[in-house]
Amino acid sequence: MKQFKLLFVAAALFVGFTTVNAQSKVAHIDTAALVEAMPEMKAAQSQLEKLQKTYDTEIKSMLKELDAKMKQYDSEASTKTDAENEKRVVEVQGMQKNINDYRQQALQDLQKKEVDLLQPILEKAKTAIQKVARAQGVQYVLDSSQGNGVILADGTDLLSSVKQELGI
Repeated sequence: MKQFKLLFVAAALFVGFTTVNAQSKVAHIDTAALVEAMPEMKAAQSQLEKLQKTYDTEIKSMLKELDAKMKQYDSEASTKTDAENEKRVVEVQGMQKNINDYRQQALQDLQKKEVDLLQPILEKAKTAIQKVARAQGVQYVLDSSQGNGVILADGTDLLSSVKQELGI
């Protein structure tokens, strides 16, 4: 009789657990692959590369000017007074500081531009993921992008459905 009760309780727990488990549907998606496949992402990357090239060109120009000024001052140093040479050293240091400041500002501008460009793309992807997941009755979606902690992703993969939703 005691064994029958124990068996009955175990069966009830098993049925209850599988019923609860069956109600929760989990899927996964590689969001990095999704975002990378979006045409908007390619356009954003192109804009960022163009902006970066503009900054690189400007910095190279500033460095070239600095190098020319240093060579000129170096060759003329023996014909100038100590006071003039000191002024020139200060001028060169100022140019170096301006280049470093410009480089830092360029990096900040690039980072801000990247955030501004990527935010709407990520929102669009998130909205599409939510729409597809709800349509398929999925309650939880895990990000299976590399490094996001999903070790096994044998469940429903929403990537193709979300790509279809986005038209890519």
